[in-house]
Amino acid sequence: MNKDNQTSLLNLFLTFLRINAITFGGGYTIVAILRDEFSIKKNLIDTDDMLNITALAQSSPGPFAINTSILVGYKLKGIIGSLVCLLASVIPSLVIITVVSMFYQAFRDNFYVNAALRGMSGVISAVLIITSINMAKSAMKKHKIFSLVIMIIAFLASFVFKVSTVYIILFFGILSFITFSLISEEDLK
Repeated sequence: MNKDNQTSLLNLFLTFLRINAITFGGGYTIVAILRDEFSIKKNLIDTDDMLNITALAQSSPGPFAINTSILVGYKLKGIIGSLVCLLASVIPSLVIITVVSMFYQAFRDNFYVNAALRGMSGVISAVLIITSINMAKSAMKKHKIFSLVIMIIAFLASFVFKVSTVYIILFFGILSFITFSLISEEDLK
């Protein structure tokens, strides 16, 4: 669903600048906002493509939010779009870090700043939970049992047995590659 001419580079820039200026909590919090903005409100990227963009951004080196922004920009406007989204995504962080570093001593012990940050952590947790649920629903559309088993085992390996996330991703990446290479789509449904 690449509706290339329905958004301008300026609109793309301003959208990503706004999203990255107000989104706190790291890369996963931006996924729900991008999905709402580009899949639901503007109908420029379908939800399956957004899930694929998220998976690719997660598996690429570098900050997840920046990778996602670059891939959305590329999907909508090619290389120029990816550069515009990259710039729009980096500017808020650079400005905020610069301001915070200039006033670090005043912010460090400020009760109100600390209270605001504690309050944001609760909201960020809620956004992460909602994003995880939405990603799980999207992943389970095609291969319900396979996806559910992988999610449960990955959770148990990480949470209960404290296995490193790197090993979990590597193991399930290889398992999925072998599974989908050797077994037909109909056998997995």
